[in-house]
This record gives sequence, C-alpha cells and structure tokens, in this order.
Amino acid sequence: MGYGIKLKVWGNYACFTRPEMKAERVSYDVITPSAARGILEAIHWKPAIKWIIDKIHVLNKIEWTNIRRNEVSGKIPEGNIKKAICGEEVELYQLITEDRQQRASLILKNVAYIIEAHFEMTEKAGKSDTPEKHYNIFLRRAREGQCFHRPYLGCREFPAEFELLEDDAKLPESFYKDKDEIDFGWMLYDLDFKGEKEIGIYEEITPKFFRVKMKKGIINVSKLIKEGVKE
Repeated sequence: MGYGIKLKVWGNYACFTRPEMKAERVSYDVITPSAARGILEAIHWKPAIKWIIDKIHVLNKIEWTNIRRNEVSGKIPEGNIKKAICGEEVELYQLITEDRQQRASLILKNVAYIIEAHFEMTEKAGKSDTPEKHYNIFLRRAREGQCFHRPYLGCREFPAEFELLEDDAKLPESFYKDKDEIDFGWMLYDLDFKGEKEIGIYEEITPKFFRVKMKKGIINVSKLIKEGVKE
C-alpha cells in the first residue's frame, strides 16, 4: 500500500449518475469510487501514480431534490474525432441551439464526505518519480486549496469544496454513526480500459460494479471490492 490521505469534500449539490438511467439523470445515493478518485486527480495526478479509494465516510443525511436543466441531445461523432487526431481538418463542435433538450434530474443536496485513499506507482514512473515526491505535492496543494482543475461532485456544474484532514485531526461524525448497515445495492466501481489503439481511443471499455454496504456511516471500498466485482 502506498501513501494514504484523508480529504473532506462537500458541496450544495451532487449527481453521481446511474448508468442505467439514460434519458433522465438519477444519482446514486452516495459518491462513487470513480467520482472520488476524480476529485483527488483534480488536485494532483501524474501518469506515474494511480489513486485507489480505500474508504468513503458519508457525513450528512442523504437528501434529494429535483431540478430541470438544459442538456445537449447528441455528441460529436467518433469518426470526426479520429480524423482530427490524424491531422485532418474537421468541425469539432456542437450547436447548442439545435441540440438543446430540457431534462429532469434527481440529485443529492447538502452532501459531505471524507475520502480515504492511497496511491501506488505505475509502470510510467520515471527516475525522478518517488512516492515521497508525489505525496508531498498532494499535501501542499490540498492544504493551500490548489488544484489542476476545479473538482466537482459528479457533474461539472456542482463544484466541490475540499479540505485536507491531517493525521492527528479528529474526524467529523457521520449522521449514520448509529446505523449498523445500509445496503445501497450495486454501484459502478470503475471502467476498465483495454487495448489503446490511439490516444484516448480503446478497443474495449468494460464497466465494473460492486455491492455497496455502509456500516456506521463508512463504506469500506477496499473490503467490498475483495468480496467481488461484476462486469
């Protein structure tokens, strides 16, 4: 196991979209491990390291709200992206006035979590890449509120505030500290990318799911992953 960190994140709204809901967005009950990893990567990430989520603390009561918002109905064709990568001149844009759709969303409100995670070195690490170096970079940036891009809670319009919790800091209590176990069912764990043909283009992308159970406000991700992951 690599160097571990504890990061508190919170925000007014969040939406960790269930992949089975295609037309209308519906959030999972709690933050997903991939969304938690994305927050850490927004603060510090390099090809030399890989963030792994160990535990997620759910601090606030799970509350929902409904909103309606504008979204685009389509996406830029994959063929145009491939042509652009190969240097061809193509139009890579969408006309919002033509593709706009109004959709309903069931999202979370007043969320707060503690992310416990560690990173491991990858095969892309160079001679100058050491665990101590990347660990100290993350600590410095998290303490000063710095980030490569603004972290968000599932969707970019829901920004996340964050605060580093030092080793000697007392962890905030969870609203669910007296609840023995809550079963949230199956949740998206991560996407498995295989066979990179070109930059950002893969032969196969496989979603992986795991059964989420929360005990006393804590989701032990590493333990649940060992119990089984399904594709």
